[in-house]
Amino acid sequence: MNILKSPQEQVLGVLQSVAGIVERRNTLPILSNVMIRKTGDEVQFTTSDLEIQIQTSAKFEGDAGQMATTVSARKLIDILRSIPSDQQVTLESQQNKILFKSGKSRFSLQSMPAEDFPLVQESPTYGPKFQVPQSTLKSLLHLVSFSMAVHDIRYYLNGILFVAEGKQLSLVATDGHRLAFASAQLDVEVPKQEVILPRKTVLELQRLLSDGEGAIEMQFASNQAKFAFDGMVFITKLVEGKFPDYNRVIPKNHKHAITLGRSSLQVCLQRAAILTTDKFKGVRLHVEPGLLRVASTNSEQEEAVDEIEINYEGDRIEIGFNVTYLIDVLSNISDEMITISLADANSSALFTLPSNAFFKYVVMPMRI
Repeated sequence: MNILKSPQEQVLGVLQSVAGIVERRNTLPILSNVMIRKTGDEVQFTTSDLEIQIQTSAKFEGDAGQMATTVSARKLIDILRSIPSDQQVTLESQQNKILFKSGKSRFSLQSMPAEDFPLVQESPTYGPKFQVPQSTLKSLLHLVSFSMAVHDIRYYLNGILFVAEGKQLSLVATDGHRLAFASAQLDVEVPKQEVILPRKTVLELQRLLSDGEGAIEMQFASNQAKFAFDGMVFITKLVEGKFPDYNRVIPKNHKHAITLGRSSLQVCLQRAAILTTDKFKGVRLHVEPGLLRVASTNSEQEEAVDEIEINYEGDRIEIGFNVTYLIDVLSNISDEMITISLADANSSALFTLPSNAFFKYVVMPMRI
């Protein structure tokens, strides 16, 4: 059966939208495959890693009728990438093979039965649907995702907390050393829902979400989340566990505040970071009236010092930080100005944006 006939770029685009979760090595070989299900002129593509499932469909020329099969997602994408974008490609199903044809090129790929493909079981008890613009969610993810933990034994930190309540959607990420919080207003009121999305889901959503005006529809269950956007249905398991109480972590009454240019501070920190080591990324911030001094030293007794003039009349404070945590936040925001609120050398620092009251970043000090 002729499954589809289409220009290369259309087929490649559809396949790439679902193939991000496919691992190159799997304990179940079929998880390296994409399931292709044809119904009339509509072809549905589905991938799964047992915890995340992505499904999308598109209309293509081809034979009438129904069929379903699975074939290696990576091999199919690699073949498509080798074909010129304006060239027609054809996929045909013959017994236990998929035949790929384009121009004078021919590929015969092994297929596996669609009935063996392990689909994610959908939760029967999703909460209410609500929508936000894709660009809004993408922006929120960008503002907090760099603070997620990586392979932490506290598994609930390896992801992002989603809190939907009333007309507000808040996202929180922390690795125990720093915490990022960002929120946005919803068009509709929703009952309170708190879920933790796993790290892989967060990274995949960031890849797939667009910057346009299209909306993403969300639904949460106790152990699952469902997203629908751009003709895709994205289902993911949730991380079980109790996320830290972020409201207790965010400082409320720091009395010393400095507002300065983000880019000038970023460049200053990047210069100081040159003389830190991979194991010890500490820099010292000396704050005094009119001046912020950034300094770093290393085991070879080398030293870097940089200064920025600031509008500040408060007490002198000397505080140490992991420079990576500071550069991360400055690299992931685009606002020109940033405010740093401090209490003393032993208290966490709060980074906020004068132009965005819905963003907060907390970073713990380090002893230097």
